Amino acid sequence: MERTDKPLLKLENINVTFPVKKDFPFQKRRFVKAVSDVSLEIYPGETFGVVGESGCGKSTLANTTLGMQKVDSGKIFFEDKDLTVMNKRELKEVRRSMQMIFQDPFSSLNPRFSVFDIVSEPLRIKGGYTQEEMRALVAEMLAEVGLSEGDLDRFPSDFSGGQKQRIGIARALILKPKYLVCDEPVSALDVSVHAQILNLLMDLQEKFHITYLFISHNLAVVKRICDRVIVMYLGKVMEYGNVERIFKNPVHPYTKALISAIFDTDIDCPRERAKLKGEVPSPINPPAGCRFCGRCPEECPECSQGEPPLVEVEEDHFVACIRHTSLGEKA
Repeated sequence: MERTDKPLLKLENINVTFPVKKDFPFQKRRFVKAVSDVSLEIYPGETFGVVGESGCGKSTLANTTLGMQKVDSGKIFFEDKDLTVMNKRELKEVRRSMQMIFQDPFSSLNPRFSVFDIVSEPLRIKGGYTQEEMRALVAEMLAEVGLSEGDLDRFPSDFSGGQKQRIGIARALILKPKYLVCDEPVSALDVSVHAQILNLLMDLQEKFHITYLFISHNLAVVKRICDRVIVMYLGKVMEYGNVERIFKNPVHPYTKALISAIFDTDIDCPRERAKLKGEVPSPINPPAGCRFCGRCPEECPECSQGEPPLVEVEEDHFVACIRHTSLGEKA
């Protein structure tokens, strides 16, 4: 069943590369292929997950959706507005509806700023508020994230890691954005506060009707809080769709390997771990054909002959695997 509502964010064939420094003067210019031909749609109010190994392009993809990273080709639409053709003034106006929660709360907060200075900074940049209005708005937002008005004049060094992340969340939400990128928001925190921050994010999403792009290495968390997910490898999308269907029926061998690595406390029913061969290839010179070719336990000769397209294997479940291409074309 196709959705009738319009996507809040739409990416069409996004490509991002980074130049590599030459080893000698006359060497041919080389590029890191960070994101390659990625298309996706994110709908209002949903939590969209992005998973994959380190270096697969998750953060680069997220930065492109915010206009923080220019694309080499492709288009990005936010509420039907093309971000790739906007000038700086137009992009600044749109980005008031788009914010980010950073991975490390310790380095993302200026230690010389008070909590009020940190959280009110977006209000100052936007303009049009008096000091009293900003103080009232910041106090209100601090209450929303579990802090108090008494914390306004304190400094980041006075807080624990979980409290610092709450300050970062308050800063991101102070302008009431529609779209929020969560770049591994709990990975730098103690395990004891993971659930508190995740529950806070889910409560705030319901209250303020925010759309999340959620980046994580923890697939157990993604399964719990995300509606849909993409699995990335070397800048390419391997699998894409409804999170329940992907976790119940993983199709791509890479997805199977990631899911098999999820920590399981059931010692009575041990799971067989999927073992991958070799090392992750260089993104400067990725393998011909499927990017996962060479490490895949189900590799066949056709895998190296061309990049497989994303095909639908069931409703809202797509995979880029040569073994399922003919099946998807018939469907």
